[in-house]
Amino acid sequence: MNKILIIEDEAAIRRVLKRIISDESKSYNVEEAEDGIKGIELVKVADFDLILCDIKMPKMDGVEVLKKLKELKPEIPVIMISGHGDLETAVETMRLGAYDYISKPPDLNRLLNTVRNALDKKQLIVENKILKKKVNTKYEMIGESDPITHIKKIVDKVAPTDARVLITGGNGTGKELVAHRLHNLSERSKAPMVEVNCAAIPSELIESELFGHVKGSFTGANKDRAGKFEAANGGTIFLDEIGDMSLSAQAKVLRALQESKISRVGSDKDIKVNVRVLAATNKDLRKEIAEGKFREDLYHRLAVILIKVPALNERREDVPVLIKHFIKIIAKEQGITPKAFSKEAIKKLKEYNWTGNIRELRNVVERLLILGEKEISVNDVLLYASK
Repeated sequence: MNKILIIEDEAAIRRVLKRIISDESKSYNVEEAEDGIKGIELVKVADFDLILCDIKMPKMDGVEVLKKLKELKPEIPVIMISGHGDLETAVETMRLGAYDYISKPPDLNRLLNTVRNALDKKQLIVENKILKKKVNTKYEMIGESDPITHIKKIVDKVAPTDARVLITGGNGTGKELVAHRLHNLSERSKAPMVEVNCAAIPSELIESELFGHVKGSFTGANKDRAGKFEAANGGTIFLDEIGDMSLSAQAKVLRALQESKISRVGSDKDIKVNVRVLAATNKDLRKEIAEGKFREDLYHRLAVILIKVPALNERREDVPVLIKHFIKIIAKEQGITPKAFSKEAIKKLKEYNWTGNIRELRNVVERLLILGEKEISVNDVLLYASK
């Protein structure tokens, strides 16, 4: 049911608008307000999907009402109703955030089309918020320990800048979660974040993957193809496991960072790119530099900010909250009933040597939820989570 509010001081016009809109669909629930003050009061206590607001009204004119509405509920589309002499003001309301304006007397088709389009936009905004919330939840950093609290504080400071960040830590510690938090809290959050797993791409294809290629540049290059840097233009590129990148590709990445431009494999044409680079590795890059496997100049370009993600063994106090988090998401994913873990079971899991870090803990929780009893006991842990 879509709730629509009509703010109009002329009762006859209110009745006409309400009848037209109500007759259009049974899913439209239309309420009325005889002036702007009453309309604002209603918006404060109820949720509306769309508001139609007159411009010329006593007590408070439509422009002021629109400003108040945008402060209270900026996501609600507002259609302004203008008289013949109000067109200039109506255009001004568009600048202030109105969705559209309808002239008096309203044209039936234009009115209904505008109402439908405004409601569709509102629904899209709601769906996008839900989707973004799901994405943010997926990459949420879970934990209350001092090491995790410290990392969150650093990320919150660094995220609004364009500073490059090198994230280090063992496999399964959650380096990608740090990268996503950096992106989601940045000014680039509405632009894409493109992830590249450098360890998963063959060395002979990494340059093509990152920078693209032109047709005929190598066997199998049947057409021009854009690379990940171009795809991330305006946003963020996350180079995961950068320690596995070939020296040749490292040289090109260095150029991209120095000059903000890249060239596709097989092309001499430069392409300007505006990307923030985040990188992660489970390797000791200082040791890799000493062995000639990683460029020192690239290291210094990437490591403007260094964030080391601790192993789970260094933050055991987070194990209970992580278990609780995994129970919730795994039960939903698997379509199974969540199970409680006894205090003894949690205590036992806190004592484990988590060589596989958070990823290993998640796997163990999933195994226990599927195979364990109604309440997970120490015996379940010994039986199904033993090393």
